Parts: sequence; C-alpha cells; structure tokens
Amino acid sequence: MRSQLLIITQKLAELGLNKGTAGNSSVRSGDGFLVTPSGMNVEDMTPQSMVQMAFDGSYEANKIPSSEWRFHRDILADRPEINAVIHTHSMFATTMACLHKDIPPFHYMIAVTGGDTIRCAPYALFGTQVLSDHALAALYHSKACLLANHGMIALGRDLDDALAVTVEMENLCEQYWRILQIEPNPPLLTEQEMSEVFQQFKGYGKWAI
Repeated sequence: MRSQLLIITQKLAELGLNKGTAGNSSVRSGDGFLVTPSGMNVEDMTPQSMVQMAFDGSYEANKIPSSEWRFHRDILADRPEINAVIHTHSMFATTMACLHKDIPPFHYMIAVTGGDTIRCAPYALFGTQVLSDHALAALYHSKACLLANHGMIALGRDLDDALAVTVEMENLCEQYWRILQIEPNPPLLTEQEMSEVFQQFKGYGKWAI
C-alpha cells in the first residue's frame, strides 16, 4: 500500500497536477490510513516515507504527516465507501477555487463526482480543523470539491479511482474556465438531464455507480 501511494503521488507530479511539495494524498490502511509526508519533494519520497496514522490523530514515530492530515482523516472516517483521498493545487481547479466558483452542470461529465455541481468550500487556513469541516460540507454526496484560494479534493473507492476523478476534475475546470472567456452565463443541463446521465453511468465502465 505504501508503494501504491508513492506511485500515485509520482503520477500526480508527472501529469503536472502537483508541483514541488504541493498537494497530498492518502489511502485507507488497516485500522487507520497512510498519508504522504510533510514538505517532501516527490523525487525524494520512498515507500517508507509514507506516514501511517490512526483516526485519533496519532502517527508513526520520527515522521511528520502532511499538514492537511485532518481532512484526510475526517473524510475517511465520515465516508466508509471512500478509501482514497487526493488533494492537488492543479492549475485550472485552483484558478476556479481562487474565484470562489462552483462548477455547475455545463457538461454531463460533472456526474463523475456523484452530484450535478462541484461545490467550492469557503476559505480557511490550510491544515486547520475549520478547513476540514468546510471540505466535508462541500463533499456532501460528492467525490470532489474545490477549496477557496487553495485547490481541489478528489475521492475514490481506491487510489486509481481517486486519480481518475482528479484528472477529470481538472479537465472540467479547464473547460469551464475556457467557456467563461466566451460566455459568462453558459447554458446548463437541467436536473432531469443530469438524472438521465446518472442512470446511464450505472452501467458505464469505470464511472459505474
């Protein structure tokens, strides 16, 4: 599991979704979870760099978990169907987050998040419980959200699923950003149209509900 978390962390950097020491990821492991370390460049990480944490906030000796461990813990504790959490500062998701914009149903692929709108959580200082509380609220019945003036969070049933949601989330944010350059009030799909998408996704490959 440590190796899988490292591979996903490296993949995020390769895809340009995280740069330097930005972002963090976690995966459920045993009675707790593994989370990426604090302030370490991806190229310096090894499987043993990953930090095992308990849900009471305690962690392995001689290691420091990501400063964002609180929302990783709280999401995994609150969402038993979720086993992996990815947080990035990717370009377009962060751009939309800095505008404090929700991403509405301008495209049917919004449905991959489980809802018809990707919410933007209010701003709070990174690493705080307040930020975690805001994130949990924004993720209600959803697998993705934006964090105002910060970045994005994507969830998955496993690390590969969380990565797929992350990639699609960044793609949607880029598309919406480009649309807003042309039309500030683009046409949106209706509730009925999105309901039909959810029904179609129930048997559709990796996005099956």
